[in-house]
Amino acid sequence: MRIAVILSLVLCHAGLAATSLFTNQTEIGNPARPGKTDFDEAKSSYLIAGGGENMWFTNDALHFAWTRLSGDFSLSAVVDWVNAGGNLHRKACLMMRESLEPDAAYIDAAVHGDGLISLQFRQMKGGLTREVQARQKGFGRVGLRRHGNTVYLRLPAPAGGLEPAGPFTRIELKDPVYVGLGVCAHDNKALETARFTQASLEREPASGNKETLHSSLETISIKSLDRRLIHHSRNHFEAPNWSPDDKFLLFNSSGRLYRLPRAGGEPQGIDTGFAVKCNNDHGISPDGTRLVISDQTKTGKSLIYVLPIVGGAPELVTLNGPSYWHGWSPDGKWLAYCAERGGEYDVYTIPVQGGQERRLTTAPGLDDGPEYSPDGKYIYFNSERSGRMQIWRMKPDGASQEQVTDDQWNNWFPHPSPDGKWIVCLAYAGDVKGHPANQPVRLRLIPADGGPVKELTTLFGGQGTINVPSWSPDSQNLAFVSYELLPE
Repeated sequence: MRIAVILSLVLCHAGLAATSLFTNQTEIGNPARPGKTDFDEAKSSYLIAGGGENMWFTNDALHFAWTRLSGDFSLSAVVDWVNAGGNLHRKACLMMRESLEPDAAYIDAAVHGDGLISLQFRQMKGGLTREVQARQKGFGRVGLRRHGNTVYLRLPAPAGGLEPAGPFTRIELKDPVYVGLGVCAHDNKALETARFTQASLEREPASGNKETLHSSLETISIKSLDRRLIHHSRNHFEAPNWSPDDKFLLFNSSGRLYRLPRAGGEPQGIDTGFAVKCNNDHGISPDGTRLVISDQTKTGKSLIYVLPIVGGAPELVTLNGPSYWHGWSPDGKWLAYCAERGGEYDVYTIPVQGGQERRLTTAPGLDDGPEYSPDGKYIYFNSERSGRMQIWRMKPDGASQEQVTDDQWNNWFPHPSPDGKWIVCLAYAGDVKGHPANQPVRLRLIPADGGPVKELTTLFGGQGTINVPSWSPDSQNLAFVSYELLPE
């Protein structure tokens, strides 16, 4: 059982009561209007006024009440704003920082003026701030918990108390860190006041907690790089598709397919008939009327089937297995897939209605993840023929095979954007073999016409993060799954 020790630290020079949780208060950055912290011991309440232009990009400006702390902890409080109005982007934060410098690495649970709740973080000193937006909005109890290098947002559970809300990330901050409460007005001429009541700061044991895998379906904007939570579960799920009509997302869990409304909500199971051992290689036809699945129910080897988008009886496409679907031609007539034949994994194509399969690659080693470009001129795939897994492309008949990436990463599962401008891929460190689960990975954006590769985000993930087509129809966002092992 977790044993929580409530911290009660003496404030020696900043005017707060001796029973305050925090030892000091200060201005971070250079707000034009200095803030202050008032502590009400009877209510364990902090009234914090803060100014500052912003806390984003590479620098922060805010008023911060803090203490120094090492190891794992939980910080929580009921958060609300004293005055209505003000900037919609003003922030009341539960925060952990590596230093009090304005460009320090940090992570916080931020409640905005409009009720948006997000996990914000700067991975390194002087780096850019990123965020994962929670599904929930509003004001109430908010929690921030540190578990090793994992920090995550907690919000009220239906049965009471706080539970992981879905946003989480890994960040390395050198102990002791600065932990506390902060307010930023998001307007350097203003001073905004937030109330933090029933504040609690608890030490957590560093080990001995049972850990549970959490899965979070997120989207990321390729322009702002902001991440948004769509669905979170303690169940393992993977491989999101984005429907061509922008109405729903599709994912796999425990051999079954589920449909999730684009705006979020509860997933609904899809009828796949006898096929109840679907793996995470599935997709939606270009016209949005059919599904393709890879399933091993009947033979124990993965075979490819198609069925109506609303569900129904699967129709067999590939006679031989194992076959793992990855791409559907833009004209809807062909499927591209990875298959093992005679001990070699290569890229194949086959008519949607079935027939003779065609082998497109013959290089020794694994060729995988084939997907058509939106104009049908290329099939992109990943291959280890150069010694490390890299992105390649070829013409639909297998001709003119050429390497696209050549760097220190193991690059997997290329997905061309619907507008043809970008290729997104999943990257593992150079010493990682295969595509294992529960690894530090990153999503990378490759210009289709050549140019520097852009890093979208880093996360804890694996094959199921983005192994199937997952672009939004307008090519502005991607869907993916992140994972984390969190204490019970």
